[in-house]
Amino acid sequence: MKKDYFLLHLSVFIAGFTGVLGRLITLDSAILVWWRMAAAAVIMWIYLRIVETHGRASLQRFKFREMLQMGGVGMLLCLHWVFFYASIKASNVSIGVVCFSLVGFFTALFEPIINKHRFSGREFLFSLLTILGIYLIFHFDSRYRLGIALGVVSSALYALFAIANQRVGKHYEAKNMLLWEMVGGLIGLTCLIPLYNQFIPVGRLYPIGMDYPYLAFMVVVCTIGLCLLQIIVLQKIPAFTVNLTYNLEPVYSIILSMFIFSEYKELNFSFCIGIVLIIISVVLQTLSEIKKRKV
Repeated sequence: MKKDYFLLHLSVFIAGFTGVLGRLITLDSAILVWWRMAAAAVIMWIYLRIVETHGRASLQRFKFREMLQMGGVGMLLCLHWVFFYASIKASNVSIGVVCFSLVGFFTALFEPIINKHRFSGREFLFSLLTILGIYLIFHFDSRYRLGIALGVVSSALYALFAIANQRVGKHYEAKNMLLWEMVGGLIGLTCLIPLYNQFIPVGRLYPIGMDYPYLAFMVVVCTIGLCLLQIIVLQKIPAFTVNLTYNLEPVYSIILSMFIFSEYKELNFSFCIGIVLIIISVVLQTLSEIKKRKV
């Protein structure tokens, strides 16, 4: 139990870097995600092949239906990333990551419908604390209207991804599932980019300069490492608890962006109260889940 929650919070800490990297990398959000998924898929395939050649059968063979399931989950993750980075580029890191805190709210709405269980008023109440915290932080400033809208869509997509990942991930090893999620998301995004380009010109297709080390860190640590942790955690801890705990991600990202992008100007009394409410919602749900498991 303690190990599972430690891994959960470690994954949240790593996730705190993704928003900052999304702002530092100069590529369009869709192209950035394409490179992220392509590099992650290649690295995972090479790794699994190397392990397999040393006598351990790691690269499993799957039926087409199974690959389609895992690839579909990867497509949800891909779309979440595109909207998440678009939100950051349309506003700033703080807006993007704080809107991501709505994942708990959307999970409380979607999970009872998808998993066909009773709606939890307690979980919805915890999520309302998060919404109130977000409102107090930014008051939905009209300057960031587009960034907020994109961030809300991003959080809804991630809630769907987490629920689907939990359902599908129970049947497959984490490493193999991550590979096929990256492949599925990459294929789907490749098909969508020509349509995307009709509405939002993607501009440059290749990284330049410091994009390379930033992208390498994003792929190895914030994609492969993070996704493996998430898959492992979602097999042990309910999706709602995982998503609500990820509300701590803005705390890490905002602290980093304060120093890197001087976003400290957003800090005020309502900001502090909002962050406290988000943290309280995470602590309450975590304690509630631990108590429920003991019972």
